[in-house]
Amino acid sequence: MGEAYIVAATRTAGGRKGGKLKDWHPVDLGAAVLNDLMDRTGADPALVEDVVMGCVGQVGEQAINVARNAVLASRLPESVPGTSVDRQCGSSQQALHFAAQAVMSGTMDVVIAAGVESMTRVPMGLSAALPAQNGFGSYMSPGIQKQYPNIQFSQFMGAEMVAEKYGLTKDEIDEYSFQSHQRAIAATQAGAFKNEIVGLEITDAEGNVTIHTIDEGIRFDASLDGIKAVKLLREGGRLTAASSSQICDGASGVMVVSEKGLKDLGVKPLARIHHLSLLGHDPVIMLEAPIPATERALKKAGMSVNDIDLFEVNEAFGSVPVAFIKKLGADPARVNANGGAIALGHPLGASGAKLMATLLNGLEQRGGRYGLQTMCEGGGMANVTIVERL
Repeated sequence: MGEAYIVAATRTAGGRKGGKLKDWHPVDLGAAVLNDLMDRTGADPALVEDVVMGCVGQVGEQAINVARNAVLASRLPESVPGTSVDRQCGSSQQALHFAAQAVMSGTMDVVIAAGVESMTRVPMGLSAALPAQNGFGSYMSPGIQKQYPNIQFSQFMGAEMVAEKYGLTKDEIDEYSFQSHQRAIAATQAGAFKNEIVGLEITDAEGNVTIHTIDEGIRFDASLDGIKAVKLLREGGRLTAASSSQICDGASGVMVVSEKGLKDLGVKPLARIHHLSLLGHDPVIMLEAPIPATERALKKAGMSVNDIDLFEVNEAFGSVPVAFIKKLGADPARVNANGGAIALGHPLGASGAKLMATLLNGLEQRGGRYGLQTMCEGGGMANVTIVERL
């Protein structure tokens, strides 16, 4: 089987709900990262054989194949096709897997994997809520209800169940959440994200035009006492809004190529795809899947947790990475070393490729060799990607 190489990775800086990216149509957000990948590689756009784009809310401005629409809004020629992927929060990580599989199979040589989500303009849950509110039913079919009687699938309850199963305290989760902001602040102030972010032009309320390059979700004034004081999501629980990922607008992308693609483009690879896998797990606890998925991935790759120099474990809720560290024995300093979605935001379909851009950038800055990315996903799934920096 052939190898798959990542030759470029990019992301936008996150925008808060109703914040700095509110005026950007999601199709144009997606197009911005496609254009940036062309700029980073100097590639002939006509060499791109497909664009696979993750997006969760495929309705409204993100409907009718947002991947193809982003291509049409970009500098890529009409000859470049596009297809949209929904594996919930792992959508653009799955886009990367599909791109890598296409390249490794020998059927393609240059593929872009990307993701986009404007949670301001297409609110979370809209694709389910709109039909339900207008008499067009729900995804909860009689078959699902028979298999899972009297169950309401909920990421919030799943996050609490993870905390309970692994014996996590509210203080542990709050301290981790505060650390996420501290790390994101330190990384931003040190310019650690500079190489992975494509600046976007924005206009403020006064008409001033600036370039958006700093993740808007970071609370530079965050304090541990302030985080601990936030109201619980449910009575008797352990999680709050402060220990949950932030609603976020953003886009991301990576270019994946074969050996032939490397020669055709005349570029050096950033990393080689070392391992790809995914796992379906309990849809009720839902968010635990990254733990068994990572255990299985490491076993299949013949590696131990200590072989991984950096981890990116999506901070959907603080209980997820804390349980991951506790169960796998991962070095906490290597997990989300520059902060995560609690501070930086979680733009759903864009988060997968976003985390990969951050992982590759972090490995380069630290001189690390292997990086592992994993994400919990709606329905109780998780993708795992292991890369080797070159």
